[in-house]
Amino acid sequence: MRLQLDAFAYTNKLNTIPPEQKLIFAAFVLGISLVAHPLTQGLIIIWLGIWVVVYAEIPWRIYWRSLYLVILFWLSSLPALVINLVPVGHVAAIQTDVYWGLALGNHYLYWGLQGSSVALVIFLRAIAATSCLYFVMLTIPFNALLRIFTKLGLPLVVSEILLLMYRFIFLLLATATSLWTAQQSRLGYQNLGRYFYSLSLLIRQLFQDTIYQYHQSYLALQTRGFQGKFQVNNFAVYQTSPRYLLESTIGCIVLIGVEFYLQ
Repeated sequence: MRLQLDAFAYTNKLNTIPPEQKLIFAAFVLGISLVAHPLTQGLIIIWLGIWVVVYAEIPWRIYWRSLYLVILFWLSSLPALVINLVPVGHVAAIQTDVYWGLALGNHYLYWGLQGSSVALVIFLRAIAATSCLYFVMLTIPFNALLRIFTKLGLPLVVSEILLLMYRFIFLLLATATSLWTAQQSRLGYQNLGRYFYSLSLLIRQLFQDTIYQYHQSYLALQTRGFQGKFQVNNFAVYQTSPRYLLESTIGCIVLIGVEFYLQ
């Protein structure tokens, strides 16, 4: 999944637009999504979906699978938001908030209407904010992001740490995938006992292989005359798109107008 996201950042149909323009657009929409009403957040989700799937031509299955992970995380926190437990003597006080309830001895377990409303707000805000993040990830290459951050005054040590982390994410994924495939071919996960045993072996071997890859990368840098500073080059040619600039501006104005109308 991550390898696909990185590939799309270089091959999407919006890659000729200056990354600064796309980053400013995503940051502005993100700011709106964090303070907007649920209706506005729903419009942001649809609008950014059009940008990613239609304009950037990212396959909708890839985009959906990316958002699906966020939905699963939200579902895992849903019970804590909507399910409540109170003493039976307090049922009368919360009766207007009860959607469905069940008496359990001296306590009353119920699904709360207020919690459901809060869960919906959190869901729409999380998906809207994540849509802004995926728009950046799928349309702006990482080296272009580093160049922008450096222009904005990001300390050199921070940008180099980000670059190294970005590099080792792919090393980690490639190593984990190869180890998991090897274990699968040897029936390493055929039952629960073998599953945990194979998983422990994978974690141990993954740590060893990652350290080895780190040393190999360090030696490669030393042999190439590394002077303690990474050079991030970007030879892409960008051209400002009046159409997308106008559309993004009008769209943001419409979102702000909807938000003021809902106040």
